[in-house]
Amino acid sequence: MDTQTSLLLLAAGVAGGIINALAGGATLITFPAMLAAGLPAVIANASNAVAISPGHLIAALADRGKLPPPTRRTISFVVIATVGGAVGAGVLLLLPERLFLLPVPALIAFATLLFGFAPQIQGWTVERHKAAALPSTSASGAVLGLSCIYGGFFGAGLGVILTAVLSITEPGDIRAIKALKNLLATCVSLAATLIFILQGAVRWPETLAMLLGAMIGGYAGGFLIRILPGHIVRQFVIVAGALMTVVYAARYWF
Repeated sequence: MDTQTSLLLLAAGVAGGIINALAGGATLITFPAMLAAGLPAVIANASNAVAISPGHLIAALADRGKLPPPTRRTISFVVIATVGGAVGAGVLLLLPERLFLLPVPALIAFATLLFGFAPQIQGWTVERHKAAALPSTSASGAVLGLSCIYGGFFGAGLGVILTAVLSITEPGDIRAIKALKNLLATCVSLAATLIFILQGAVRWPETLAMLLGAMIGGYAGGFLIRILPGHIVRQFVIVAGALMTVVYAARYWF
């Protein structure tokens, strides 16, 4: 890996760390950076997942006081998230490279739309949560499982998806829901990254460069959140996601 590529990945990691601290959505910046560094799409996705994985864990630990008690339902959700993340990662690694390339623009577009409409989605799900009866564990688990499989497969927008699902299926205030979301996202991330590492799907030089940047960016984001309006960061991520959708659609579809 040359110096220019190292600096690109470091900078993308810093940007991703700041974006995650302020608004979320780092994958829309970091995954295209891995592709731009010349990594094959599947390896780029796996390496990106490892590079940004500490973010979910840090978020979960930061608000651990709001984590739910280890009830049977909570434990079952943790198991589902872990298994779902592993299954999604396994599906990714089993797919031929060309079959993963085809949906890449659609995945980026989907994640961008989720991110763009996240406030409306979360507002709707909170209202729906207040009015809805608690679904059965089996129904909740099925929807959660599909969400976590997606998270292990690609991961962008997983936080929005989990928040929406949990707002409908779980009792409690929104902060408790966010804490549970961070716990489940951590389980998905750890399961997927373990599979990627064991299967040798991670390019470590590129991953470590981005991981270093993400740690720097996350730390810097803790200070910037006090002065930088979140809506500016959101608009930047949405524009970047839309641009990346067009670029990769032109590359892989036309």
